[in-house]
Amino acid sequence: MKLYGSYTSPFVRHCRIALLESTLDYEFIETDQVASATLSPTKRVPLLQDGELTLHDSSAILRYIRNKSDKPFIEGAVELDQYCLINTALDSTINLFFLTRDGVDIEQFDYTKRQAQRIDSILTELEQLKLPLNGPFNDVQLRLGCYLSWAVFRQRIKIADYPRLALFLTSIEQDPCFIETAPPV
Repeated sequence: MKLYGSYTSPFVRHCRIALLESTLDYEFIETDQVASATLSPTKRVPLLQDGELTLHDSSAILRYIRNKSDKPFIEGAVELDQYCLINTALDSTINLFFLTRDGVDIEQFDYTKRQAQRIDSILTELEQLKLPLNGPFNDVQLRLGCYLSWAVFRQRIKIADYPRLALFLTSIEQDPCFIETAPPV
């Protein structure tokens, strides 16, 4: 099994954590944007190859890893909704990150302002969740931790504005698999 990705991607990090938790044999192959554009029709990472099987989305990869290791992925509608909320915030945050990096003034366009509002709205909603302060963590919590860690690392959110999420992030960052998958500084 081969997982292609970057060390900084929160989507890839979540897959790496799931693989570590599974104890399945795998090889992590670091790739950049140019290589991912040729490997995957989505032109992004992660990408998983297991024999003849190729998966192009982190959620499909996570489900595959969890099924292969006889562990649950997302069990109910409420958990799935929370997971999707986090993915929406993550997608919006990443899009704004790359647009800003490319020199776009996100305050200049209604679309990008709505993206920023979406992020704030979702973080406010997630702030209301009752989150554990120690593991094991489920995939909703792992996705949230990967998102928050990336967003703080990239200076995309002010975590202090969300004290419950900040406390959760401090806790999940102590998890051994979370530590092992931290991006190099």
